[in-house]
Amino acid sequence: MVMNLDKCLGCHTCSITCKNAWTNRKGTEYMYFNNVETRPGVGYPKGWEKQDEWKGGWTLDDKGRLKLRAGGKVERFIKLFYNPDQPGMDDYYEPWTYDYDELTAAGRKRHQPVARPRSLVTGERMDITWGPNWDDDLSGAPYARADVDLIAANAVGAQIKMDMEDLFMRYLPRTCNHCLNPACVAACPSGAIYKRDEDGVVLISQDACRGWRACVPACPYKKVYYNWETNKSEKCTFCFPRLESGMPTICSDTCVGRIRYMGVLLYDMDKVEAAASTEDPRDIWRAIKDVLVDPTDPAVIENARANGVAESWIDAAQHSPVYKLIEEWGLALPLHAEYRTLPMVWYIPPMSPILQRVAADTDLAQADEMRIPLAYLAELFSAGDPEPVRDVINRLVAVRAHMRAKEVGAPEPEAEFAPEVLDEMYRLLAIAKRPDRFNIPEAADMTRAERLKAQREFGFCTSCAEGGFNA
Repeated sequence: MVMNLDKCLGCHTCSITCKNAWTNRKGTEYMYFNNVETRPGVGYPKGWEKQDEWKGGWTLDDKGRLKLRAGGKVERFIKLFYNPDQPGMDDYYEPWTYDYDELTAAGRKRHQPVARPRSLVTGERMDITWGPNWDDDLSGAPYARADVDLIAANAVGAQIKMDMEDLFMRYLPRTCNHCLNPACVAACPSGAIYKRDEDGVVLISQDACRGWRACVPACPYKKVYYNWETNKSEKCTFCFPRLESGMPTICSDTCVGRIRYMGVLLYDMDKVEAAASTEDPRDIWRAIKDVLVDPTDPAVIENARANGVAESWIDAAQHSPVYKLIEEWGLALPLHAEYRTLPMVWYIPPMSPILQRVAADTDLAQADEMRIPLAYLAELFSAGDPEPVRDVINRLVAVRAHMRAKEVGAPEPEAEFAPEVLDEMYRLLAIAKRPDRFNIPEAADMTRAERLKAQREFGFCTSCAEGGFNA
């Protein structure tokens, strides 16, 4: 999946449809498989990027070998029954409802009856002090100044002061990245988490999960949740029942801004460990691109067929909008590649309004002249290196300049890509229809009976499984 952050409206429609489809039962009230954060901000859960505290993702040992930040097998075994690195309820929020009976059953009174909040966990009355998207749209509040990436950018001299005239804000939708090197899989003591061979989706078997919760802190993106009702861990399933039917995820299908693109990527699994072990964190995103292979290469096609990849999947990979955005055009970057999980959800960094101090006759400024500091975006998408973000934004500016030249008859500006390629970029980024944004083949190697059997393991009834909605 690729998300174009320029087009995100912050409407949270993706979060609501995901929650209605997947986490609408007891024990999942606080779970947001998909959430949209205001950045700068603390995120959900609070400060999820503080890996020194949460011990998420991978790091390298003295010999340059990968190891979980949570520790080796012995250290993780010691913390099996008590793991102090777990996020607490305060880091998420305590879900609540209201005493609506106080309103509907109240008799005649001298004062207006009040529906007080009551915890959905304990059932006791509570005071609400935090909630999902508590800091929504508050880019100038103290929450913004507590942003881990903002602090990191200032630590290397960015001097982002968040003064009123320089405030900036963007939305960051987040879901499970279904990584090529998932830390949650490696940390699970019972082997309940696995990456599917047929499509790369990372799932948690509810039959095998024993509720050890080692996966929760191990995921650096904090996209694995613990269900206190079932004593099982749960996470985004990438709507795999919908994928098997050739449909996009529910968050993508209902996205109002049409920011999401989904397609097939072919990759060489033998290169994953080397890519994740890249010494310089700033080079990991490039190493991920080296893992991806060209679906039009005859040798790749031959190897794919030899490994049982269906022709429909090879064709989908050759017409994948995701491959174009990541590999061909170089417009997308991964979120925090320095965690070494090799995420498979990438982002197109946002352009932003031009600062007022830039010359008034300049309406096609380059990356360094825009309102959102490059140093901040670099902390999110390129491990602090501003060059990759600068390159992406300047390519987006080139598309805008090309379209402006076509509309007003101005001379064609010099650009990295040919005019016909810039036209194709514009169509995909701005006006693409649903078939252009989603190219998803059906699960060719599964019969309907096999598909329903696999889906029932995750709690679907026969009638709901094909649509991908929880029973």
